[in-house]
Amino acid sequence: MRRIPLSRRSHVTGFGSFETGLVEHESALERDFALLAAFDDPGARIVSQPTTIRFETPAGQRRYTPDFGVIWSDGRYELVEVKYRADLRAKWSALRPGFATARSSMRAMNGSFRIVTETAIRVPRLDNARRLLPLRKAPLDADLAMAARAIVSRMGTPTLGETVMAMSCDRVMALGTIWRLMARGDLAFDPQLAVGFETRLGVS
Repeated sequence: MRRIPLSRRSHVTGFGSFETGLVEHESALERDFALLAAFDDPGARIVSQPTTIRFETPAGQRRYTPDFGVIWSDGRYELVEVKYRADLRAKWSALRPGFATARSSMRAMNGSFRIVTETAIRVPRLDNARRLLPLRKAPLDADLAMAARAIVSRMGTPTLGETVMAMSCDRVMALGTIWRLMARGDLAFDPQLAVGFETRLGVS
């Protein structure tokens, strides 16, 4: 594992705390990828810079260290490289041999290798992750939770706003309860769309 340097692009370095542990990152884009992965799969284990792959080129031996290794809760394992599109284009000829070696190595181990850019990370689902992920372990009033689930079940697929208005408690408490239930997966919604008062809810 290589030491994480100071990021020259965004100066965002550090650790993200997720349910399965701390994850190091060296850019805002890497931080956002880890956040999104943890939101999509609560059981995913995300490891920064998990291995260094050495390979031969006509110019001599080289090495490549992927940004992340992810063990998904369904057992899949993949190496992930997180890059801004501009950096990928500018350095493609130098990066490509390492990527090709990583893809070949992972295929031999029944795993996979993936390159992820901001177009797949900076999406509405990321805003949902930022809002809801911190609430996944937040305290939840059992009675309010039961009431919210009953309302959604009775109404079919109400909007978030309709559910808030149907609850008898303070609107702030109602909204907080619904967000917590969404974060825990107890109320279903389309995570691909930005969460708002028009978001349709269902009982998981």
